[in-house]
Amino acid sequence: MMSPEGNFSKLNLELPPAPKPLGVYKPFLIVGNLAYVSGHGTVKSDGSLIIGKVGVDMNVEEAKLAARQVGLAILATLKANLDSLNRIKRVIKVLGMVNATPDFERHPYVINGCSELFAAVWGEENGIGVRSAVGMGSLPDNIPVEIEAVFELL
Repeated sequence: MMSPEGNFSKLNLELPPAPKPLGVYKPFLIVGNLAYVSGHGTVKSDGSLIIGKVGVDMNVEEAKLAARQVGLAILATLKANLDSLNRIKRVIKVLGMVNATPDFERHPYVINGCSELFAAVWGEENGIGVRSAVGMGSLPDNIPVEIEAVFELL
């Protein structure tokens, strides 16, 4: 069985820079053996953001890719604070928020973009935790997806 770092390397994906807080909060906090990651947005490798409302500016497949990009930003924060994804035992909880039109109903499918990434990194047993996927009328900077997560540390 490959390590989370090995699994991530095999995916040939690029981590964006770990996002800096844009308000009064910590992007990452350890309490006991849990690592909490604040809501992350769609930071790309060049530091810019994927922008737009799902159902107007982008379709469901583009939104799913945006959610994967948020997952990559979360991984960047984990690596910046823990030095290695191997320090994470499992995904506990994911909360995915989708900036979508009122008639959009496929929020869980969009957030699968992040959840599938985590499952590929930590395996299905440890990479899939409990989850909520909800719609929002807007998100900061008009990003399409924001995700926060809780992880168990080794």
